[in-house]
Amino acid sequence: MSASTVLLWRHGQTDYNAGGKLQGQVDIALNEIGRAQAAAAAEVLMRVQPVRIVSSDLSRAHATAQSLAERVGIDVHLDERLRERGFGEWEGLTHPEIAERWPEQFQVWTGGGHPDGVGAETRGGTGQRLAAAVREQAAAMDGGVLVVTSHGAAISSGITSLLGLDAEDWRGITGLGNCHWSVLRENPGSEPDWRLTAHNVGLEGPDFTHGPSIR
Repeated sequence: MSASTVLLWRHGQTDYNAGGKLQGQVDIALNEIGRAQAAAAAEVLMRVQPVRIVSSDLSRAHATAQSLAERVGIDVHLDERLRERGFGEWEGLTHPEIAERWPEQFQVWTGGGHPDGVGAETRGGTGQRLAAAVREQAAAMDGGVLVVTSHGAAISSGITSLLGLDAEDWRGITGLGNCHWSVLRENPGSEPDWRLTAHNVGLEGPDFTHGPSIR
């Protein structure tokens, strides 16, 4: 038993996104644009007829998931393992603010390394927990589409882990734009278990121009 398709959907825009602030696990609500993005994307995603919707328990993801759930008439299941990567002391700050206060750690981070000493979660740890949640939720289904609503860094790290790669060291997958999604399809009898068939897909228009981000 397993879902045949997993659709990983990033939440809509927040004021932190618009202001260039690193969100991490701070619980920030969708702003007006984010709510409109979620509604517009849900009108498209309802066509895939999801059997199950599971979401991060952070409100920006939950509200995004709820916009789809209301249209297809199913409940949203919350799973805290789908939360964004935690960034410790950097949460709520802009990149220039981080660079000014932690120049060495910021340089390590932007170079692909792990910034020690600020309480940040590792990329690999983030990927492993999201992948574990996806596998568990998918295994409880007998075919159909599983929609997972989460966050930019968590999704890109999770996809890397689901593809059998080391999310700590391999950075070949970009983040997602607000309310964009990626699609994995099961790969039975082969390694890895899932194949990436679409990535960072979204609607066109002025409210969907914000590029991929780890915020």
